Amino acid sequence: MSMDEKIKKLEERTAAALAGGGADRVAKQHQSGRLTARERIDLLFDTGTFVEVDRLVVHRCTDLGLANKKIPGDGVITGFGKIDGRKVFVFAQDFTVFGGSLSGAFAEKICKIMDMAMKVGAPIIGLNDGSGARIQEGVVSLGGYGDVFLRNTLASGVVPQISVIMGPCAGGAVYSPALTDFIFMVKNTSYMFITGPDVIKTVTHEEVSMEELGGAVAHATKSGVADYAADSEEAVILAIRNLLSFLPSNNLEDPPLRPTEDDPHRREDELRSLVPDNPNKPYDMKRLIELTVDDGNFFETAPAFARNILTGFAHYGGRAVGIVANQPMILAGCLDINASRKAARFVRFCDSFNIPIVTFVDVPGFLPGTNQEYNGIISHGAKLLYAYCEATVPKLTVITRKAYGGAYVVMNSKHLRSDLNLAYPGAEIAVMGPDGAVDVIFRREIKEAADPVAKKEELVSQYRENFANPYQAAELGYIDEVIKPEDTRARIVTALEIFETKRDNNPAKKHGNIPL
Repeated sequence: MSMDEKIKKLEERTAAALAGGGADRVAKQHQSGRLTARERIDLLFDTGTFVEVDRLVVHRCTDLGLANKKIPGDGVITGFGKIDGRKVFVFAQDFTVFGGSLSGAFAEKICKIMDMAMKVGAPIIGLNDGSGARIQEGVVSLGGYGDVFLRNTLASGVVPQISVIMGPCAGGAVYSPALTDFIFMVKNTSYMFITGPDVIKTVTHEEVSMEELGGAVAHATKSGVADYAADSEEAVILAIRNLLSFLPSNNLEDPPLRPTEDDPHRREDELRSLVPDNPNKPYDMKRLIELTVDDGNFFETAPAFARNILTGFAHYGGRAVGIVANQPMILAGCLDINASRKAARFVRFCDSFNIPIVTFVDVPGFLPGTNQEYNGIISHGAKLLYAYCEATVPKLTVITRKAYGGAYVVMNSKHLRSDLNLAYPGAEIAVMGPDGAVDVIFRREIKEAADPVAKKEELVSQYRENFANPYQAAELGYIDEVIKPEDTRARIVTALEIFETKRDNNPAKKHGNIPL
């Protein structure tokens, strides 16, 4: 056989791989509002940089009619390329080939690309669009899932892992995304669940649609499984590229610097009036963040879940940071179960990948109620406490208004190895708010007063003046500096520069036992 004939044979096999499941199935994919796996890869990577691996792999199953049904690639496209000039590895399930179902060969392709990513220290992105285990392969496909789960776990904290749900993801298939750092979904065309609507109806007699059960909105607002719900596949891919700009490629690197012309010492006079004098009046903490970060660019994660706490990424003076902030507009900024879970996971991610953490505090305490207690607020709140205690990256805190009780301690207080703790002049740092404190301390005086209401108002005013301020904490060294609000940006930028070379260690151990 001549070289020309050999090349022609290669081209035929390559064409078969590029065709996926064929024109009809590609058309059906488009009709469902979804792009093909290759179209998604083209959008994700810098033009011309994607290199495919294992394009010609086929399954090895000979049972149940599959012996003569082999398509090169076997339903998943794997490879590597560059995003904004940086190395990234990817696997993209191809729904047009066997419904994107996982076979032994399919799993081996994913495992190979994950092993490569670990060796070179580059992020892994999984584009999920598959119908689960390939039933014809039986336990081989289940074993394949186990092999992938193991690699997800071993890669955790070593390289960033991002999962994108772009179609169905059900049964055991959901656990690979669940083990990764971030999950993105697309509204109306993607869904995740352990058991589908039909099984639920049979077992519990509940009737629910796939969208209500496991759609992007459900997971972004109710379960918190999804960090981001996009309106389109194009939008979700753009969001992923944006997210990567804040992250290092692996746990041995620092996040990339982003050049900015935003003055690092810029003063924002709006901050002086943003936080109301009335301690019970809400304000938008997100606005405060946007006023202080580079170019007002705050990439919020899980924006629709546990909205009483904000998490996300930004830059200060070109340095990437993770931000955690109470949101007074929702539940007065109280910490509850969902907020604690959301923030704890975010803090641990930042610490894993050398991303400094900036915490903005305005917290009246933990949300009271039997529902919170019965569902384990103690354990869930301890997750956030554990995460802050364990973190060794630079940690900065700004108390903008309230910091009461245990929530003061949990929100990256000086006692948890925070590096720099700042407070606004109007900050209230105390065991509890003035109203509650006066009721406890002066109960008899108020009861015996000629005018109990007036007496209480007088005592509340005195308590606020003497104790509900940042100065006792500053005198004790728990607050490093009381600052003018308009100087927030400059103080944070300077602190990040100073603590850039910080080194801290935890005791030698296999791992701790976080209160899961």
